[in-house]
Amino acid sequence: MSALAETAPPRPPIEGPPAWYGPDLARRPDQWTYHLSPADIAEIEAATAAVRARALDIADITRADFPLPVLGATLDRLRNDVLNGRGFVLVRGLPVEDRPIAEVATAYWGIGMFFGNARSQNAKGHVLGHVRDLGLSSTDPNVRIYQTAERQNFHTDSCDIVSLLCLKTAKSGGLSSLTSSMTVYNEMARRRADLVHRLFQPMPTDRRGEVPEGKKPWFETPIYNDHAGYLSAIYAPHYVRSSQRFASAPRLSPRDIEALDYFDRLAEDPELRLDMEFRPGDMQFVHNHTILHDRTAFEDWPEPARKRHLLRLWLAAPGARPLPEAYVERYGSVEVGNRGGIICKDTRLHAPLGAV
Repeated sequence: MSALAETAPPRPPIEGPPAWYGPDLARRPDQWTYHLSPADIAEIEAATAAVRARALDIADITRADFPLPVLGATLDRLRNDVLNGRGFVLVRGLPVEDRPIAEVATAYWGIGMFFGNARSQNAKGHVLGHVRDLGLSSTDPNVRIYQTAERQNFHTDSCDIVSLLCLKTAKSGGLSSLTSSMTVYNEMARRRADLVHRLFQPMPTDRRGEVPEGKKPWFETPIYNDHAGYLSAIYAPHYVRSSQRFASAPRLSPRDIEALDYFDRLAEDPELRLDMEFRPGDMQFVHNHTILHDRTAFEDWPEPARKRHLLRLWLAAPGARPLPEAYVERYGSVEVGNRGGIICKDTRLHAPLGAV
């Protein structure tokens, strides 16, 4: 591509609800927060009791097994907001304190089934993830940052929708931060169209030791993909950079690094991002194709029973957007409702409740 062509943005700006600015939404939390009512909670508890009475394994519970006669329609509307609107929602008020983990996880799983089908989050086949500090460090190339207390970078996960349920909060820190990758594109195209073009070209990404059979330990995909009328983003900055540990991975040029750094600065800009503090019982649902998410570093409680603990779901959503073939390297498939997750040799899908 000529230097002259790179002075024009790769595509028109994104307009409408997905291209939001954090300070605007921070002033209107009612637009993106849904508070569970007593009637909602009663429906959830009845459905939870029914599936537990049947002794169903959590990983086997489907939407049909978890009827929510009135709340279900609300969750369908919220899923549409996530997929086709602003890209996220916070559902507040699930009872979690002083309740058995099996009961809470069952309720969360059942609600999650209204947003999509669960996908494996790691090579161990965990379809129900536990986000907590395991005392590890991201300097280990086979450790993923959610297993540490470190600050994350703005990134996406390998699924249509990622969800978190807060069980326990840290002593300090651990804020959730979201930025619209659509707004990042708009701003970068306006300010540095020359750099944003590089993000539409393939870049290497480290698999962090979770390598599907027959695949390389790294894969390539553009950060931005313009496909079938949709602009989608897929990004793990720490893992793009750590791909350079493999001699076989393409080298990142100074221009690549400049584009990545500029993208990161925009994602972190307080004029773009939205910060929120989780409370126990909060469920967040985030559209990976239009939203970047992050977490601040945190200091945990010394007592094991009080340590920060979140449950996580990776979901393949019905009615999700088409994705280009470039996603197959990470998602395994681009089939709507059956894509995303991490599957390696001997991976067995299960939903662990205890230490992982």
